[in-house]
Amino acid sequence: MSYQHQYVDGTRIHFPLGKVVCIGRNYAEHAKELDNPIPSEPLLFIKPGSCVVPLEGGFKIPTDRGSVHYEAEIAVLLGKPLSTHPTVEEVLDAISGYAPALDLTLREVQATLKEKGLPWELAKSFDGACVLPPFVSAGTFDDLADIGIRLTINGEVRQDGNSALMLNPIVPMIQHIAGHFALQPGDVILTGTPAGVGPFNVGDELVLELPGASRFEGRVL
Repeated sequence: MSYQHQYVDGTRIHFPLGKVVCIGRNYAEHAKELDNPIPSEPLLFIKPGSCVVPLEGGFKIPTDRGSVHYEAEIAVLLGKPLSTHPTVEEVLDAISGYAPALDLTLREVQATLKEKGLPWELAKSFDGACVLPPFVSAGTFDDLADIGIRLTINGEVRQDGNSALMLNPIVPMIQHIAGHFALQPGDVILTGTPAGVGPFNVGDELVLELPGASRFEGRVL
């Protein structure tokens, strides 16, 4: 099934799917669990739009390149362009919605790339490496410093975080990104993952949610 931005009520969002801008190590406990240093400034990387697949109906993972780790993240959908040091008001005005997303990682491939000092694309940008359900509207949350993100696999909560724990909060993060390169309507920001990452297995049943705002069921095919 091809991916199309949409809201939880089924309304299709007319923005084209753009790039997916990710921030790494944005929760201190996640950095510690992978024995990574906490960065002094936002650690950014980009996934191409071609790697995005919908959660609905289930999704496939590679089975021939080592373990595929799940990373549940709060996704932010942009509906207006941003560039060159936008104000807080401009960033808030540009946000169209929020969703719980999965940033999938080929963990052994990533470890090998890191050892060699190479970019992470082979581990982060494979087809299906970003799983997105529908978005709730931007007005759903009054406080962007209190958005929960939770992933349950086979009835067990594996990740349970909150934007309050982010090292780089959502709006300053987007300001930082836009100060380096332009953001367009349809681009998605993945805001980092809390602790608890681990490998997916074929057949896993999962629940991905922004607690109190949206909840989705999925399956690893």
